[in-house]
Amino acid sequence: MKYVPHDYQSYATEFILNHPVAAILLQMGLGKSVITLTAMQELFKRGEIRKALVIAPMRVARDTWPEEIRKWDHLKGLTYSVAVGTADERRKALALSPQITLINRENVPWLVQHLGNRFDYDMVVIDELSSFKNWEAKRFRALMKVRPGVARVVGLTGTPSPNGYMDLFAEYRVLDMGERLGRFIGRYREAYFTPDRWGNGQVFSWKLRPSAAEEIFRKIQDITVSMKSVDHLKMPECVLNNVPVHMDERETAQYETLKEDLFLRVLNRDGIKEIDAKNASVLCNKLSQMANGAVYTDDGKVAHIHDRKLDALEDLIEAANGNPLLLAYWYQHDIDRIRQRFPEVRVLKSSEDIRDWNAGKIPVAAIHPASAGHGLNLQAGGSTLVWFGLTWSLELYQQTNARLWRQGQKAETVVIHHLMTEGTIDERILMALKNKDRSQESLIDAVKAQIGERRIVA
Repeated sequence: MKYVPHDYQSYATEFILNHPVAAILLQMGLGKSVITLTAMQELFKRGEIRKALVIAPMRVARDTWPEEIRKWDHLKGLTYSVAVGTADERRKALALSPQITLINRENVPWLVQHLGNRFDYDMVVIDELSSFKNWEAKRFRALMKVRPGVARVVGLTGTPSPNGYMDLFAEYRVLDMGERLGRFIGRYREAYFTPDRWGNGQVFSWKLRPSAAEEIFRKIQDITVSMKSVDHLKMPECVLNNVPVHMDERETAQYETLKEDLFLRVLNRDGIKEIDAKNASVLCNKLSQMANGAVYTDDGKVAHIHDRKLDALEDLIEAANGNPLLLAYWYQHDIDRIRQRFPEVRVLKSSEDIRDWNAGKIPVAAIHPASAGHGLNLQAGGSTLVWFGLTWSLELYQQTNARLWRQGQKAETVVIHHLMTEGTIDERILMALKNKDRSQESLIDAVKAQIGERRIVA
């Protein structure tokens, strides 16, 4: 296929060419992969790089990037190998010595250890930079060991601060080695945050100091391009729809008992089971499960609470009248109950599953946001997404929605349904997602590229 870039795509490609360190904050559907591959191809031609490494989520490294390279005519000359799978399969992929090596982010520590002082990539692309937001994670520490020897680094993401501005420290640290936001998390906190909640000498959360956001924007803007899909593409309309479900008195009483007492006994098929919420985090998790209709007991069994969301899902499937539905689930017992009720539901795991979905062969498909929320192109298969249970993660929520609401979607409207059990934690989760989105939107707006001004520094 011939590549005819939009103005914003040409702008972003030039930005990468002119900036050895670049943070490309493009919302989903704007074509981050082809933008970056076009820049990489030019850098190979100029002789400025010899080898490049792309770090991405598992399925994105395995499926999306190879698909992009094969798709566009101007990229046909690029050679690549996919270093995923077993250690032996990864070693064989490295032995091919391609121009571009694609690897999943979980295997970055293995790669750094395996290559040792032979880590000689001139360019590293981190697809989903937000997956390096934890400065204590093994993947972050491993990449930082070799970062000084890498001439060019590009970070790609549409969700730079899914949980607030604290995430930016590690993301920009791995890009510029601490030049802009500092090398130490303690100093970053002291400079831009104040304690929000604390107790027993321990700080549990932090809040931004007044004007700190503007100072952070000012420091990172020289290496950052940010764009919104709605600014540069004719996107389909996105309709968010809450589908309320109601528990009966008995089910509500069980929910409220666990919420108030942090303990609940339920009568299951194999006897009385106990649910003990030892702390606030466990309680939130258990309440979320109960809102969905089942909950894990202390012995690892599944206690049935209600079928309200299954009933609502049945109504949506019937109303779809054969049109494809994509279903997002969170807990294993959710998908187990869904497939028991609807045997036709197929979980998207393999490359074949994804091809069949995009070919219109699957009427109801299911994905888990943590494994399929990033990078997969699913827009050809349908335009309706149903959230069976919500996630607290803004990043996974937005990325999962963007599997359908993105460039290339043929439908004029994308509909995203939230199955919401009224009076439960479902309402709190949705509100938290909206509040986090406000802070992330301000970051994206602050460093948004002005294409007309051609703000490119040579």
